Amino acid sequence: MYVGIDLGGTNIAVGAVSDEGKLLKKASLPTLAGRSYKEIAADMADLCRQVTDGIGGIEAVKAIGIGSPGAVDSENGVVVFAGNLSLNNAPLADEVKKYFNIPVHMENDANAAAYGEYIACNVDADSFVFVTLGTGVGGGIIINKKIYSGFNGIGAEIGHMTLEMNGKECNCGNRGCYEKYASVTALIEQTKQAIEKNPASVMSDWVQENGHVSGRTAFECALNGDSAAVEVRDTYIRYVAEGIVSVVNIFQPELVVIGGGISKEGDILLNPIKEFVAKREFNKHMKKTDIQIARLFNDAGIIGAAMAAKANLE
Repeated sequence: MYVGIDLGGTNIAVGAVSDEGKLLKKASLPTLAGRSYKEIAADMADLCRQVTDGIGGIEAVKAIGIGSPGAVDSENGVVVFAGNLSLNNAPLADEVKKYFNIPVHMENDANAAAYGEYIACNVDADSFVFVTLGTGVGGGIIINKKIYSGFNGIGAEIGHMTLEMNGKECNCGNRGCYEKYASVTALIEQTKQAIEKNPASVMSDWVQENGHVSGRTAFECALNGDSAAVEVRDTYIRYVAEGIVSVVNIFQPELVVIGGGISKEGDILLNPIKEFVAKREFNKHMKKTDIQIARLFNDAGIIGAAMAAKANLE
């Protein structure tokens, strides 16, 4: 078996994964961001032991994979920079290796999640793009069945392609980035603005009942026919679809998978995206990209990190 580690700003999630990519057992601990990489590695090692205990032990593990946020040097196993973890040039892979005589491989967390979803789809596709809609917009690209991360390891930043020139200012310093319109954070802001303009909207009642605006607010209220909610939902979906049109036109992948919590809206999100892309994409005459909803959700990073470690052995 293999072990996958999903290093997040809030939690370190670790799982034992079978040779076929099935999650066997998992555990987690708070990341406690701001600690040294050595302290984080020590917790990773403890979790590796926990998830393998009783199912063969650490001795049965062929490789360990780590998915880390930020800029990652996969070849050398170094977190070059991860702002939310306060890590700079941290040799995390080598530090974990000190605990076990096992190969350790590291990827960017979005790339790891993309690889996990790619494995879960169980299709013989050479090209694949994963778009995850969350606090920001992340992504991962598979080309020739391998993770594509650019010459410097930080490729596939789908959330930072420009959707609107001179648009909203992004945390990255650019303007008009895709994630400023298509992330769940953006959806929440769009919903709040709609509620302010339409105080009689059902969304106002929803917020009073639930205590806050979330990514679900507009989608749930739109089901009741609330016109303001329908406008928010449909506009947001068009933003998401616009970005996917660009992804399809650039890469012409066999499959695009949409992940993140909002993807649990299923066909309500997926079907209009498919219709929009079919109308706007460049390719009108040849075989078209398939678009699907993610399958693994929170487990994608664990499984993808483990399977990327397996692939690195081959």
